[in-house]
Amino acid sequence: MFYEYAGNLHAHTIYSDGHGLHADLARAAIHAGLDFLVVTDHNVYVSGVDGYYTLGERKVLLLAGEEVHDQIREPQKNHLLVFEAGRELAPLAPEPQRLLDAVREAEGLSFIAHPVDPAAPTFNEDDLSWVDWEVDGYVGLEIWNFMSEFKGLFARFRSLLRALPVVLFYAYNPSFIARGPFPEALQRWDALLASGKRVVAIGGADAHATPASLGPLRRVIFPYDFLFRAVNTHVLTSEPLTGEAATDRKRIFHSLRCGHCFVGYDLPASTRGFRFSAQGDHGQAIMGDSIQSRFGVTLQMHLPRRAELRLLRDGEVIASWASSEAAVYVADAPGAYRVEAYLDYRGRRRAWIFSNPIYVHG
Repeated sequence: MFYEYAGNLHAHTIYSDGHGLHADLARAAIHAGLDFLVVTDHNVYVSGVDGYYTLGERKVLLLAGEEVHDQIREPQKNHLLVFEAGRELAPLAPEPQRLLDAVREAEGLSFIAHPVDPAAPTFNEDDLSWVDWEVDGYVGLEIWNFMSEFKGLFARFRSLLRALPVVLFYAYNPSFIARGPFPEALQRWDALLASGKRVVAIGGADAHATPASLGPLRRVIFPYDFLFRAVNTHVLTSEPLTGEAATDRKRIFHSLRCGHCFVGYDLPASTRGFRFSAQGDHGQAIMGDSIQSRFGVTLQMHLPRRAELRLLRDGEVIASWASSEAAVYVADAPGAYRVEAYLDYRGRRRAWIFSNPIYVHG
């Protein structure tokens, strides 16, 4: 039996370029129905803020991480989400491999943030994509970043005049934004999986709650509580959370390290209850696990509601179901198997769920 917890792994406070205190973010996470939240301020590790925050009878576990990047480099590249290192590592940012080695030596976890992050010249926003792909030692990739996707909507505009109507529309209608990860991010992930690497996928808000104004118009782009209802990471733990922060943080980060998690776009419909598992002649496996079988492996997929379902092996679609809540597939070839789900929302087909792989070996 596994226990599911939903959280967001990428958010910023006033300690970097966000616009809320840790308590504000915790309150927004509680309103959004999250179980945990990791705050990742830029190049600053904020200690002393970790723990459970309560609002009435509800609570959320807030944990401090860090988003590390080389502040001197122009243009900016190579943003890394660092969890559980327990110390400040920003001075190592100019050398990505040295930074990754230090995270590993500290028994922390590192995830490449927004591996694809296009430039938006209209707003003087540079391309912040990861470029040093020869490095190793990272646990995974942030395949879906809500704010990078929003930024990407304006990459084609060359003047503020043309972009302004679009900006205003999405500022007041943010539920129309998310469509799915950048195809290049998924292709990069699949290429790494096909090469034999174990790479855990996560998703995040990259929340800042930035206030904006245009003449008499005032708006927060985008509020924390909205973003925490959107692109999240759901973890599966073998034991339930206890309400004791030190114990629970270990369980959450252990599941992330193992890839016992999936990325869910919870705004159209809750993704709680999604499961992807395998049964073979040598036992069972869930997302992130490896399983061996000489006689085939039975893959089982379950969705919280009917949706378009796709099964991929090493990045290639090998089966699909137009509208299903459950499916079974017998895998008779080795590879990294993962699931995608899509549904219609706001008049458009949108990505809904991305599982982590189950690694099948012959």
